[in-house]
Amino acid sequence: MSVIWLRVAAGLYSLGLLHAILTLIRRKEHLFRVALSAFSLGAVFHFVSIVEEGLVKNRCPITNFYETLSMCAFLVALLYVFVHWRYKVSSLSVFIFPLVFVMALVATLGNPVSAWSSPVVRNAWLTVHIVLVLLGYAALLFAGVGSLLYLFQERELKAKKPRKLYYRLPPLGTLDDLIWKSMAVGFVLITLSVIAGSTWAFIELKSHWIQQPKIAISFFTWGVYLALVSLRVTAGWRGRKAALLTVILIGCSALTWAAHARLGSVLFKQ
Repeated sequence: MSVIWLRVAAGLYSLGLLHAILTLIRRKEHLFRVALSAFSLGAVFHFVSIVEEGLVKNRCPITNFYETLSMCAFLVALLYVFVHWRYKVSSLSVFIFPLVFVMALVATLGNPVSAWSSPVVRNAWLTVHIVLVLLGYAALLFAGVGSLLYLFQERELKAKKPRKLYYRLPPLGTLDDLIWKSMAVGFVLITLSVIAGSTWAFIELKSHWIQQPKIAISFFTWGVYLALVSLRVTAGWRGRKAALLTVILIGCSALTWAAHARLGSVLFKQ
């Protein structure tokens, strides 16, 4: 039952992820109260899951990776609920809600499940993951190009003697808007691809899926991406800072792509 309660908690946390996605894309926070209520209720079910797991095993449930991650997710959720109650800091939700959801989701993937119902479902699921990754990287590529143009134009502007190419580039404000919108769309796509990919790997490789280095690299890249968009929303990082971080993120994404370069061949595995 502890796994069921944890899955219920992850389902409620997913409303927080939806709120973060809508905030990034539409820059509106109408769903925040609903998301916060669901997030708080999810923390209650999460607490029930941890207590039941401890009673069944007669120990503190932090002896393996999945149990420790579940406990960390719960503590982060509990701390955020307290901080918001005390200081009304809603902007942090863009960072905390997706983080807690992904941590809780991964924590639910510790118990093996039955194999794929059919090769068609297996291959279709993997195809969706790959398509989401490619679309996310395409959006990130636009953000990267915009970042390089932004840095070049800013340098030319400071030089006070800009070259001819400077006058053919869009204004800095337009480039900054392009960077942000591309980053937001890319983050949504990469997040969905991480969810789809981790679920596929869990069913395919059972509980040992988390030991794959390319999985760890994917989550690291997603974490960098989450930190970047959160700094944009909460700290107002724009212009040069955002452009430089986007270039760094592209480097991390390149490592992830290299780790998954042979993933497509798995699609045709017998």
